[in-house]
Amino acid sequence: MLMINFHPFQNLETERLLLRRLNTNDVDEVLAMRGNPEVMKYIPRPLAKTKEEALEHIAMIEEKIENNTGINWGITIKGSNKIIGIIGHYRIQPENYRAEIGYISLPQYNGKGYISEAIKAVVAYGFNQMNLHSIEAVIDPANVASERVLQKNGFVKEAHILENEYWDGKFWDTVIYSLLKRNFKK
Repeated sequence: MLMINFHPFQNLETERLLLRRLNTNDVDEVLAMRGNPEVMKYIPRPLAKTKEEALEHIAMIEEKIENNTGINWGITIKGSNKIIGIIGHYRIQPENYRAEIGYISLPQYNGKGYISEAIKAVVAYGFNQMNLHSIEAVIDPANVASERVLQKNGFVKEAHILENEYWDGKFWDTVIYSLLKRNFKK
């Protein structure tokens, strides 16, 4: 079985980005993302309404890192410490050598290739440092921007599951994309 150890925490660097550990100073940006109905449109989770809820989200991310059950990075543009997004490996299945990747970003940074660049770094970390065999992404079928960025990064559609999640009074479909280590292009 896969042994996961996120200590010491490793920052990831790309051409334009530094992916770093989140901290309480990121509360305003986390609230701006998690509290924005447009950002959260395809994520069936409650909106963060207060700084306290944003701090709870940061604390939850930190707890997963401490317990080696998940890892997330704050996405920053080099030269700025402000986060423009969050990306990481959620729902790690050590017994299957598989993890789910997830990401979110502030709307003003969409369409600039930042998420795609961050995905490359986080996927490389998953395959090279975590020794994963496969990485999945679970998205809403209506989220075409996310679908495009996954396809651009070599992910292939694995499944479209009908009405498998109940949230906010309705049933949601989910689409699963995945990438196998052997198909990963560095």
